[in-house]
Amino acid sequence: MNTQYVYGVLIETFFLIHEYAVDALRTGAAAMKAMQKATNIDDVDKTMDEINEQTQNMKEIQNALANPIGYDFDEDELEAELEELEELELEEQILDTETTYHVPPVHVPQVNQPNRRPFNKNSKEEDEFATLEKEMAI
Repeated sequence: MNTQYVYGVLIETFFLIHEYAVDALRTGAAAMKAMQKATNIDDVDKTMDEINEQTQNMKEIQNALANPIGYDFDEDELEAELEELEELELEEQILDTETTYHVPPVHVPQVNQPNRRPFNKNSKEEDEFATLEKEMAI
């Protein structure tokens, strides 16, 4: 094949690809313009306000469902009761602490004892292990 022919085909293909890409960009831009013309900023704001209102309603419903039925708690009263309990616990801890007195150390004289090797009875596993170690050392 002729290399000039191959280069010519490649260049034509390159320009066609670019032309298709530019056409696709033009089509996309036109579609965006059409969408923007169809969309009004006031409509978007109205829709966002509706979403926020519904979200707030949902939070209020969740809060209402989270409260136990038949129980009406006063937060301030509960906080005061908790503080009172914590103070009582602290007072008990303070009163329960024991006073320590300094006791001088007692001197115990040392007694000389004969040197004896402690008697260690090895278990069967320890004996087997010692035998194995001796065999491995050979």
